Amino acid sequence: MTTLRHITVGAIFALCVIAAPAAAQDFKVVANPSVAASDIAAADLAKIFLKQTSKYPDGGAAVPVDQGKASPVRAAFSQKVLGKSVGAVDTYWQQQIFSGKDVPPAAKSSDDDVIAFVKATPGAIGYVAASAGAAGVKTITVK
Repeated sequence: MTTLRHITVGAIFALCVIAAPAAAQDFKVVANPSVAASDIAAADLAKIFLKQTSKYPDGGAAVPVDQGKASPVRAAFSQKVLGKSVGAVDTYWQQQIFSGKDVPPAAKSSDDDVIAFVKATPGAIGYVAASAGAAGVKTITVK
């Protein structure tokens, strides 16, 4: 019984270690073609998505759009760019709303919905699965 337990725990650990790096890179950042930048520092992107700033580093207006809370793409983005779990980001927004400071970015239910929003909204920036099409928007490199 102890050997089986060790094997099971070891197998779960191995799966987590193997899957974690893949999930962390499983998104791309997309922006409206009106956005001048072709890359952005992760810290600047985090400030935009946490609404600590409403502008890109070059001064243009930034309009962030999230994926739904249950999205694996949102989990990967939140962990890599914001440095927080989706739950921790949700708690952050509850505090912001309660204190009257701000509301979270709009959330869309799919990659296609994020692309459509970003394409139609000047200054918009969002993220989608790395494998998603990006017709009509530009891909932004995160530094």
